[in-house]
Order: sequence, then C-alpha cells, then structure tokens
Amino acid sequence: MKNLENKIVWITGASSGIGLAVAKLFNERGSVVILSARKKETLEKTQKTLPNPEKSFVLPLDLTKPEQFVMATKQVIDRYNDIDVLVNNGGISQRSLASETPIDIDRAIMEVNYFGHVGLTKAVLPFMHTQKEAYIITISSLSGKFGFFQRSAYAASKHALQGFFESLRLEEEKNNIKVLLAYPGYVNTQISQNALKSDGTVHGDHDQNQANGISPEECAEKILSAMRKNKLEVFPGGREINAAKLKRFAPKTFHKVIKKQKPT
Repeated sequence: MKNLENKIVWITGASSGIGLAVAKLFNERGSVVILSARKKETLEKTQKTLPNPEKSFVLPLDLTKPEQFVMATKQVIDRYNDIDVLVNNGGISQRSLASETPIDIDRAIMEVNYFGHVGLTKAVLPFMHTQKEAYIITISSLSGKFGFFQRSAYAASKHALQGFFESLRLEEEKNNIKVLLAYPGYVNTQISQNALKSDGTVHGDHDQNQANGISPEECAEKILSAMRKNKLEVFPGGREINAAKLKRFAPKTFHKVIKKQKPT
C-alpha cells in the first residue's frame, strides 16, 4: 500500500496520543480518516487540527459496547464503500498490584484492550474480504512481550492481542489482508494519567518514564513506515525496546534487569 491518497483509514482512540498522531499522518498523506473514540465533542476538536479536515469523518464509538460495532462499520461502508486500513489503537492502562486488584478491573481492561479490538475487527473483516487489499494495524505495547510491575491486567490484554492478531494474519493472508502489530515502548502520551488503579479510579500522574519517551509523532512515523515496508511488527521507542530482545535471547539476564526497574 504505497499510495495513501484517498485511502479510507479508520482509527480508534483517535482523540489523543498515538491515535491522533497516526490520524494526522495518514491525513497529511492524503488519506480519508475516520476518527473514533467515546466523546464526540473531543473528536470534533481533534478533527479541526487535521492537515486536511475536509477528508475526515467523526464517528463516536465505545469499545466496551460491542453492539455498536456492526452499525458503526455499516456507517463507514455506506459513506465510503471501503475500509482500506483499520487502526486498533484505543486502550487503557493500569497501575495496581495484582494482589490488590479486583477481578472486575481485570475484566474492564480486557474488555477495552482485547475484546473491543477483536470485536471491531470481526465486524470489519467481511467487507475487507471483498477488497483487493486491506491492512489491520493493532497497537499493542512493549508489555505485550513481557510482564511488568503494576501491569498484570494490562500486560495480559496486550499478550492476548498478539495471539489473536498473529493467528488472524496467517488466516487472512490468502485474502491479501495484512496485519501489523506495533509494540511501542515509552511514548509521551496521557496513558499513565488515565491508567486504572485497583479501586477503579484513574492514576492521575504523568509517569517519568512516559514523560521521557518518544513523541507520538515519532511513534506514528515508525508505524506508518513499517506498514509501507510490509513488516509484521514494529517497536517504536527508545532503548527500552531492547528489553524484548533480551527477554527472548537471555531470559534469566532479562529477569535480573527488569526487576530493578521502577514501575512508573
């Protein structure tokens, strides 16, 4: 997918952070972007910041409400006929010890981060099957490759994404539907502020690791570059992304290193 002019790109979690940066980048390259998140007002403000706002559409969507997925997909198809790229980006993080986290919080995080993306993807797939080419980009996390302090539910949801979308990639290759998994490290977004604590309230703090991370714009550039090169996965971030290789090739050394890191 070298030419992005007039491609239809649907992005969840598009009102801020990585989702917004990805939306701006596709839109700058000539794509029509469908902006989805829960709050219509926020999306409308986001729309005005796009390089080409006339080539965009605001479509509010709650990833915890799967009954919305089929109707939302129909709206996109009725308006544009195709969905060339689906960017599964919406999500929520966690800042709580597993021993202190009620199972309801685990379920809430899994509902957004896993079932939301899987459900929307399944709603979109029948239409992608009728196209000559399509792309699914799913934004996981470095936590999708290994667990970390105060991230048990979050890491579990991201590990689950890897299993589903790697399987989907194999199944859909015959239909020329490509799947890219992105595993960002530290990106300077609001994800830590919005992370859930054990009582269900938000963490509220901008973690130092996030503050020192790469910009959402740099992250988006790396993701789009990986897509255009037909890569299977991409690791946007700083030196922290080397932990994935260390975990794979030297697990004992990895454990010694990772247990000394601060959770925030």
